[in-house]
Amino acid sequence: MSRPYDLIAFDWDGTLFDSTGIIVRCIQEAVVDVGGQRPSDEQAAYVIGMALGPALAHAAPDVPPAQYKALGLRYRHHYAQHMHDIFLFDGVIPMLQDLKAQGVLLAVATGKSRQGLNEALGHVQLQGLFDDSRTADETAGKPDPLMLHELMASWGIPPERTLMVGDTTHDLEMACRAGCASVGVSYGAHAHYTFDQWQPRWVAHSVAELHEGLVNHG
Repeated sequence: MSRPYDLIAFDWDGTLFDSTGIIVRCIQEAVVDVGGQRPSDEQAAYVIGMALGPALAHAAPDVPPAQYKALGLRYRHHYAQHMHDIFLFDGVIPMLQDLKAQGVLLAVATGKSRQGLNEALGHVQLQGLFDDSRTADETAGKPDPLMLHELMASWGIPPERTLMVGDTTHDLEMACRAGCASVGVSYGAHAHYTFDQWQPRWVAHSVAELHEGLVNHG
């Protein structure tokens, strides 16, 4: 069966990695640490997927720019306490293995830093499954489409043969701006009813549903 896509790019946090709840708490604790008002769960979850600096600034509008460096350090401090308590969603590895067996190029397009992604990949022993990756600190943060443009250019794959999978509107907007199709997942940071503006092909409500859809239909 001919596949509709040659390259599938996955977001990391909230899509493959079950990290949304811990990231929300780390953002909230970091903001309080530097004297800001604790953001709500919804406010903290909204910025997941963005580059860290803009994400924290958006989540803490009452924190002055002079405090942004301290805010970032406090977030990293809290996240470091919990990073080994976070794991892949059940079913992610079999899904990636099945896609790999079909000859699909697999990539990560994430708002994490390169160091953060490398640590996470090492923690869950996924280094060999992905063909490529881009992080916000080495290209541009979401929803800027640059990381998808770079991934496509690296492999000579056009937008119409590229699919982005993510749990936030930032992921889906990035795909739309890059000219790519997208698939949303509803089990991550953003509510699936917020996805409509960016017209994902479909929305998966579990990893099992995502697995079936990607393997059988792209």
